[in-house]
Amino acid sequence: MTASPVRNSTAALQAADARHHLHPFTDHAGLAAKGARVVTRAEGVRLWDSEGKSLLDGMSGLWCVNVGYGRADLAEVAKRQLLELPYYNTFFQTTHPPVVALSEKLASIAPAGMDLVTFAGSGSEANDSIAKLVRYFWNLQGKPRKKTIISRNYAYHGVTMQAASLSGLTAMHPQFDLPLPGVVHVEAPYWYAHGGDLSPDEFGLKAARAVERKILELGPETVGAFIGEPIQGAGGVIIPPATYWPEIMRICRQYDVLVIADEVICGFGRTGNWFGSQTFGIQPDFMTMAKGLTSGYIPMAGIMMGGRVAETFRSAGEEIVHGFTYSGHPVAAAVAVRNIEIMEEESLVAKAGGEIGAYFQDQLRGLADHRLVGEVRGVGMIAAIELVEHKPSRAFFDPKRNVGTQCRNHCFANGLVMRACRDVMVLAPPLSISKTEIDELVGLAAQCIELTARDLGR
Repeated sequence: MTASPVRNSTAALQAADARHHLHPFTDHAGLAAKGARVVTRAEGVRLWDSEGKSLLDGMSGLWCVNVGYGRADLAEVAKRQLLELPYYNTFFQTTHPPVVALSEKLASIAPAGMDLVTFAGSGSEANDSIAKLVRYFWNLQGKPRKKTIISRNYAYHGVTMQAASLSGLTAMHPQFDLPLPGVVHVEAPYWYAHGGDLSPDEFGLKAARAVERKILELGPETVGAFIGEPIQGAGGVIIPPATYWPEIMRICRQYDVLVIADEVICGFGRTGNWFGSQTFGIQPDFMTMAKGLTSGYIPMAGIMMGGRVAETFRSAGEEIVHGFTYSGHPVAAAVAVRNIEIMEEESLVAKAGGEIGAYFQDQLRGLADHRLVGEVRGVGMIAAIELVEHKPSRAFFDPKRNVGTQCRNHCFANGLVMRACRDVMVLAPPLSISKTEIDELVGLAAQCIELTARDLGR
């Protein structure tokens, strides 16, 4: 006979998890066969599992724990707010001090002109909301046909019906009969994969002008908005050439198409500015934010508006029939305000755009000489390592070989969290990471890439 597992041992937790928990983006038959990894605590840039193993978190959770784990003052702020006003809604002409403070704070750090915000619970909800607000804006403008939204291949904008439709990761669509009508996709500014013999700047213009071609194909009178992440994160940290975003702005202004900047990953210091829009010179009409807004300590998202969009909504003269039970939740708002204050006090944004970000990028570039690495690219505290079969021709591995997944598994086995997007290994560690921890991260990444190469007989 075998003894029953002790309650809350790894085995017991894995068994209960397999019985009752449906995980996101998971093959559950495969998961049940080996059991979930049970993470039990975190501090700084490290996680520990139920077996006591340490992992250096090179992904800030899911691109979100920008200030690092274990910030006691964020917990204290949440506790104080829970005791003072744990919940009240912002419907019925009501507000509360935390949401006012957060709204004012966001207006002070956002790109110029962005000074109106409404709140949601996740980036998916926020992008879903923007799709509705685009329709409403053009209805108020007396242009009810101007509704199609142009997105891009490799885009990730969330998992609600509308946000998943906006996403250009096509594996997200077949199971749910998506995309919904009213969304079209064009090529992404992914020079390494699709640039061919063009220089990055030439390809940046080509990719941007795909948007113009689509506008003209559909008719400018039918196109309401273009949505894009400043850097396409889950698509593989696709960093646009310098020519791309200026040309996108020119095209959208010429044809009166609203610009939506999805800042869910790029926002709150990741690119070395408060927002990726500031890094790439984007002047958005709408801006999505989440993740780093609270450093993942509590769910919250926001939709910022500027210019004529904000003025149109302020002066609509009618009830705008949209909002969520938890829009501007007081505890989430209080945590978000303190999170931003921490980033200011510790100059985390400046460090990401300066000494720490430069060190991170310089150390990672040392991996470019590895026989499996085709390109290392990054900005601030976000980076990608492209694994390829043949470097001179930029030829990728057959997707069925799951090379990225092999490398990711080596990472977990050796104490590093590094995500695989196809065969692109991506990194976005907490902005609070030290140089010593960066050295450790890069050393582990090099070790795991080498183990992957050996698996492949390379």
